[in-house]
Amino acid sequence: MNNEEIINMYRMIVSAYYGMQMMDEYDLKVYVLKNIDDYRKSFIKENNLKLDFAKEEELVEERTTKSKLQDTLIVLNKINASMEIIHLVKERLNRIIEEEKENDY
Repeated sequence: MNNEEIINMYRMIVSAYYGMQMMDEYDLKVYVLKNIDDYRKSFIKENNLKLDFAKEEELVEERTTKSKLQDTLIVLNKINASMEIIHLVKERLNRIIEEEKENDY
């Protein structure tokens, strides 16, 4: 991966963390958040990232809920999360998509 791809992947991991924080309906989300954070730390170490992490997190915070949940799905698959949480995230994402469609009409 080139540097830009690495930075984009890092942003996706952080976005996934924020997306997972929104999943209040999942009782075990704190464990998944820990797994995502561990994955983020491992990614930083493996790629020897030197970024302004606060600035990167600010950029990610501005993303839409839909985008964060999409990133969450990708990262959940990378960390081999349970199918239960993947299903819950998909359901939440589908509700958002349906709401967007209703608002477009």
